Amino acid sequence: QVQLVESGGGLVQAGGSLRLSCLASGRTFSSSAMGWFRQSPGKEREFVAAISGRGAVMSYSDSVKGRFSISRDNAKNTVFLQMNSLKPEDTAVYYCAARSGIIRQLQVDYVYWGQGTQVTVSS
Repeated sequence: QVQLVESGGGLVQAGGSLRLSCLASGRTFSSSAMGWFRQSPGKEREFVAAISGRGAVMSYSDSVKGRFSISRDNAKNTVFLQMNSLKPEDTAVYYCAARSGIIRQLQVDYVYWGQGTQVTVSS
């Protein structure tokens, strides 16, 4: 069983930055691919970024590429999402997710999910 707890959300002005963290429990963290997803009101949850177990492979959605950066610290069982140049359309609840094996962009491929952290970007 893996438990995920996100933190770092908040209110920021457009153009600002936030860094989200996701702390994972369990001994299999370094072998788990980690993903970030987000969901805005009235919209389906969408893929944001993912990183492989050792951190060598990353994937981003086109909407955040060049602005967001995903990283991980396996010694601390933590994955990060650095969000720069934030836009109002980035406003959403951001979720951390984990799966065994290689990274995926589909939420159905992820087994474990956190409760989410709210990010609000004002214009």
